[in-house]
Amino acid sequence: MPIPEDVTGEEIDKDVRQELQSLPKGLAEDVAKNLVMVARLIDEDPEGAYGYSKVALRLASRVAAVREAAGFAAYANQKYSEALAEFRAARRMTGNVDLWPVMADCERGLGRPEKALDMAGAPEVSKLDKAGQVEMRLVAAGARRDMDQLDAAIVTLQSPELAAGSVQPWTARLRYAYADALLAAGREAEAREWFAKAAEADKDGSTDASDRLAELDGVEFVDALDENESDETTPSPSTEDGEED
Repeated sequence: MPIPEDVTGEEIDKDVRQELQSLPKGLAEDVAKNLVMVARLIDEDPEGAYGYSKVALRLASRVAAVREAAGFAAYANQKYSEALAEFRAARRMTGNVDLWPVMADCERGLGRPEKALDMAGAPEVSKLDKAGQVEMRLVAAGARRDMDQLDAAIVTLQSPELAAGSVQPWTARLRYAYADALLAAGREAEAREWFAKAAEADKDGSTDASDRLAELDGVEFVDALDENESDETTPSPSTEDGEED
């Protein structure tokens, strides 16, 4: 797959660059460039990212960072079985538990919420950092919802991190998930309060909390482009009557 000229491979993290040092220099550069493309495209063009991840995997399947990138690219394309296999491979290579929450979410994607809940109660969770533990809580709540256990999902999300006054990278998503679970349970007033709190914490637009809040308040959004097109195509009375000015 073509690599843009502005991609040098130097853009990758230092830790990944160190992993690639086990490869011949030219090969390491090619792998690095493909990993850069995976990171660059994964949000806006997941299919493209997946293609680059397959190239990197073909070149260096024994590098943990490559297996991890391939896992995330597959995950972004909802190829959960493939993603889980890659994450497991990366974990075997490194012994790291950081991928535990996304591995559990793959189990959800494969229709196995019970397995995701088992993973949420495993010893590995205690080894996760705070961000990882919050992510695991989100996955566990999602698994409860998959099983139509709304009240249990709500209780799962009730945590010190949810009630904390300080805003962390996970705060908006945690509050959003809590609000959404409350709304699904018919607790609209509480849901509105938490959508508002999620919107307040969401500085980078990672959720649509503001839109959800507006919907609850009965605000309707009109696409300005659609409105203009409608004005342009609506015939004037004189046209309808076949008259000219």
